[in-house]
Amino acid sequence: MEDAGELKDRTPNSETDSGSRPNLSSFNQTDLLKALEVVERDSLAIAESFTSLFASLRLVLSEVTGGSIDHMQCFSDAAGRLQESAIEATTRGNRFINSCLRLNEEMKGIDDLAVQLNILRKNVDALDFGVNRLLRRT
Repeated sequence: MEDAGELKDRTPNSETDSGSRPNLSSFNQTDLLKALEVVERDSLAIAESFTSLFASLRLVLSEVTGGSIDHMQCFSDAAGRLQESAIEATTRGNRFINSCLRLNEEMKGIDDLAVQLNILRKNVDALDFGVNRLLRRT
């Protein structure tokens, strides 16, 4: 049988000869190893969780960036098409204005022609009246 002194050295509350710290044998090494395994397992799980989180964040950021690039490209294409349409409309508008100006210049001579046509019509009417009068007499 063990004596009381040896039993006292194995208990968790026993102190060293100096009385300042507990003996290593007072800690249950199996429990300590199990606790370290739990901490290590939890640390590994946390690390895997962070790795998964960062991978997800990287994927989402990549998708958002890709979407932004697609939207910017679409906006650029739309702005380019709008610019082309505006240039084409401006060109056609300028052609129309130039045609109107040319027509206006040509129409300035029409007033003189209209006066001449009115005089000619009066002369034709007078001639017609004279011919009709001569024909009725005969």
